[in-house]
Amino acid sequence: MTSALVRAEHLWQKRHTPEARQLFRYTMVSVISTGVSFVVLFLVFGVFHLWEEVGSTVFANVVASVPSYYLNRSWVWGKNGRSRVMHEVVPFWVMAALGIAVSIGGAAIAHHVGVANHLSHVEQTALVLFANIMSFAVFWVLKFLIYNRIFKVHPIAELDDLVEAA
Repeated sequence: MTSALVRAEHLWQKRHTPEARQLFRYTMVSVISTGVSFVVLFLVFGVFHLWEEVGSTVFANVVASVPSYYLNRSWVWGKNGRSRVMHEVVPFWVMAALGIAVSIGGAAIAHHVGVANHLSHVEQTALVLFANIMSFAVFWVLKFLIYNRIFKVHPIAELDDLVEAA
């Protein structure tokens, strides 16, 4: 616990560094894309019953990936102009597909739990939304490291190195 408090204090002290601003922006893009996915999933599964858990989850995450790409590219990593297909677009969508695969697993588990426990649609919707948010959390740090490499702004150091630097 003390180590976490020390790390948090170091992060707070370094909050004005370029790396901290980048991490904050990446976090905000994650919050935005998670929110988009959450709202779309709530609407297509919870309200309109368009598809089952898995189909709704895939749709919601694909929709959320579009603003995520553009916000990450321009706001987080400061890239503008045409996207480089093989160096930016393809790796981004490969990572998005991996995240969607994890969210499919979460949706399938949510479906199984809902059926096994005879959950109401409202309870099932809450469970699917929770599974989707947890899927986003699984890839958060990994995607940051990979996107930083894709958009080649600067080499990212380990968190402790960032905290101790500058």
